[in-house]
Amino acid sequence: MEYIALDAHKQYTWARVELPDGTVVQEKRIPYERGAIRRFLASCEPGSPVAVETIGSWYWIVDEVEEAGFLPQLVHAHKAKLMLGQVSKTDRLDARGLIRLQRTGTLPTVWIPSRELCDLRDLPRTRMLLVRQRTQLKNRIHATCAKYALIIPCTDVFGKRGRETLLQKLQELPPQTAFTTMCFLNQIDALNEQIARIESRMGDLFEVTEEVSLLMTIPGVGFILAVVILTEAGDPGRFGRNEQFASYSGWDGPTGSRIRGGGDVTAHCGPMSTTTSEMTLPTYHSILSTLSTL
Repeated sequence: MEYIALDAHKQYTWARVELPDGTVVQEKRIPYERGAIRRFLASCEPGSPVAVETIGSWYWIVDEVEEAGFLPQLVHAHKAKLMLGQVSKTDRLDARGLIRLQRTGTLPTVWIPSRELCDLRDLPRTRMLLVRQRTQLKNRIHATCAKYALIIPCTDVFGKRGRETLLQKLQELPPQTAFTTMCFLNQIDALNEQIARIESRMGDLFEVTEEVSLLMTIPGVGFILAVVILTEAGDPGRFGRNEQFASYSGWDGPTGSRIRGGGDVTAHCGPMSTTTSEMTLPTYHSILSTLSTL
């Protein structure tokens, strides 16, 4: 067996291979291109563990490691930095340090979702991004109305009646402000169309299975949120306690408190924090209990 570590940068990847006794087999710079890592691993002992830092581009690197017949180990970057004495945000995990943790059996790793799951996650994640952008645009229009004392006597300004009233009120705004507000409205229409397309695709790909149905029995969880929970949680067996799942989701606080977001810098932002911001710990307990029965 050999210990292999890949330190990925934007333009290249630094690779290091050592034997269990610490002998350096090879150390070289690999071009940052598809196929390069697979070609490099062809000269290494198959089945050896390969440590990869959790940078934004780890997806394709892990794919190449698996395709080459090796065991990828996705490193928990923050924990590894603390263990190696690198506490600055600018410190990078070098290949030598990763192999040191591999050899001692203390390399902190995280769960690696399947390639198919990574791909499916893009649908709900992209939907959340577009919904967030739509909300920002709506807030800009609300701010414009407040700035010029435009009163829209409707519960939903962007509903059918509210939209008609808003379009009539645009003529009361200064010309450039009216123009930019119309641009916002057109952009909201475009986002609505894209969000509807994504939701339709999610409806085709994610059927209302037993898992989804069970999650939808939890108060506040509909089809969209159930899909987000399933895709983001992945294997529920990796959570030993309810609190671990709550922390992973973005909840951080005493029992019964909610996720705090926005300007509260003390809030923990997990992968599902945007979608689950109104959930309490008992809700997470229900979700994890449901997931454990799947």
